Amino acid sequence: MTIRLYDTSARQIRDFTPLVPGCVSIYLCGATVQAAPHIGHIRSGLNFDIMRRWFEYRGYDVTFVRNVTDIDDKIIKKADEQNRPWWSIGYENERAFNHGYEALGCLPPTYEPRATGHVPEMVEMMRGLIERGHAYESEGSVYFDVRSFPGYLELSNQDVDDLRQPDEGVSGKRDPRDFAMWKATKPGEPDWETPWGRGRPGWHLECSAMAHKYLGSAFDIHGGGLDLIFPHHENEIAQAKAFGDDFASYWVHNAWVTMSGEKMSKSLGNSVLVSEMVKNWRPVVLRYYLGTPHYRSMIEYSEEALREAESAFARIEGFVQRVVEKAGGVVAPADEVPPAFADAMDDDLGVPQALAIVHTTVRQGNSALAADDKEAAVARLAEVRAMLGVLGLDPLDERWSGGGGERGDDLHGVVDTLVQLVLQQREAARGRKDWATADAIRDQLNQSGLAIEDGPDGPRWTLGAR
Repeated sequence: MTIRLYDTSARQIRDFTPLVPGCVSIYLCGATVQAAPHIGHIRSGLNFDIMRRWFEYRGYDVTFVRNVTDIDDKIIKKADEQNRPWWSIGYENERAFNHGYEALGCLPPTYEPRATGHVPEMVEMMRGLIERGHAYESEGSVYFDVRSFPGYLELSNQDVDDLRQPDEGVSGKRDPRDFAMWKATKPGEPDWETPWGRGRPGWHLECSAMAHKYLGSAFDIHGGGLDLIFPHHENEIAQAKAFGDDFASYWVHNAWVTMSGEKMSKSLGNSVLVSEMVKNWRPVVLRYYLGTPHYRSMIEYSEEALREAESAFARIEGFVQRVVEKAGGVVAPADEVPPAFADAMDDDLGVPQALAIVHTTVRQGNSALAADDKEAAVARLAEVRAMLGVLGLDPLDERWSGGGGERGDDLHGVVDTLVQLVLQQREAARGRKDWATADAIRDQLNQSGLAIEDGPDGPRWTLGAR
């Protein structure tokens, strides 16, 4: 068994070899909490949640760090616009992100450090970089000298002579390409004391410092969205390696969620907030929609694609429910996933190929049900549960079956009672051969998002496609 991952720095798929046998260390660039999350933000968390789950299934002990950027230019600007303290903006949106992660079934990180809680570590790193000749202080700010680090821009495959680094609104740089690790204080902005005067962190320094603190001078995987490759990840690498760290062995990047071909972004006005989505779609369906495409593939947002995801997951749920009814109780997951599923997941987290195995197994299980082969149907359900458990999509998991989900999962029993009353009215109409009324009731239930299936034991309902 060898897990293989696409390494952005190598520009190819590589066999994964951990630094410490049996252990995996992952650092994921998390939220910048200037606003509530849209589904593009949560996709990154979902993709790396699936990665983590697969490593754990394969027997690894995973340390998963996902940071929170709770101070930056955007947060300060929002605070000014709303006449609120900067920290209240950050904390409110940090909670919104965590609610979104939780709603879609992401496991909590091992550690979730905030930038503002790690200023001493940043100061230590800046001091070391200045001593080594890789950074300098100017007018209270501290800059990284990009020409002092020969490997700068290797991740994004750019040439430093072609680079036009933003000026960041401050003066004092030796080279316009140099980037700020620490920004000198400005009136009305939050600041912290350093040997070079009061100020606040630059965006990139926090991750280099926090990865060093929680994962050491070398760790296995650094993750994030494609948009972070430059400048954020390039600058992280420069800081960390110039400081003396080996830093990340593998760089893994997820693709975006797009709308009309454009990256989903609040600044473009095309974002779809998670808090609104969970009012209209079951969170498990959102997880299916965002988590089942390959992590390196773009997702073009559309209502039609969401409806297709809902229909596909409903087929899985229907099979699970029918087998549970046939078996007379819950069927435990199998101890191991089918080999073809494992092969797909080992190959750069091939979730689409792995999901095809899930649906094939569901079809086999449905054939067993049609043949009244209870033993085969139960065996297929055990396999399906094992596979869906790895993906965080098991319908019988407490999160989705009533113990921790969103959008009314805890009301399932109430809904069932009400639907059964309506179905009794439909059966009464059928009994008196009032087919028009019976069909009208069924059509109304279908329009409400419920699929009605007539069987030998009477009608049953499931959530269907919209």
